[in-house]
Amino acid sequence: MTDHERESELQVLTADECYRLLATQQIGRLGVNAEHYPLIFPVNYALERDVIVMRMAPGTKLTAADHANVAFEVDEIDQHTRSGWSVLVRGLAEEVTPAHRAELIARTQGTGLTTWAPGEHGHWVRLIPQAISGRRIVPGRLPPPFEAAAYL
Repeated sequence: MTDHERESELQVLTADECYRLLATQQIGRLGVNAEHYPLIFPVNYALERDVIVMRMAPGTKLTAADHANVAFEVDEIDQHTRSGWSVLVRGLAEEVTPAHRAELIARTQGTGLTTWAPGEHGHWVRLIPQAISGRRIVPGRLPPPFEAAAYL
């Protein structure tokens, strides 16, 4: 096998590396069970320690996520180099309400999370991870765009 034929490699990420990567992004996908199907929603998020914090408007997403087991996925993909990473979090989501401790409410809102989508997103939701896993694809060396013999 020549150098340019080296294959890509799949690496398993540690939990610490998964959290480090989560901290580099602002958009993830929340998976919930609703309306007789698994549904996936893009959401803005922030980290508060090892808890994922999201803001939501009232509706299907909030109703399905509150007090439910959910999945949350974040990734970064480079199509040019055929590389990237993906982190999957499974855990319990819960809306933060005035019934929670003042200190927890303050920590949650202290993330400073703002949403990209317009409209009212006044409901704060915390996702408490039960399991986190991640993978990274490290590219092999890509072949040159032209054979060396193509140049005069």
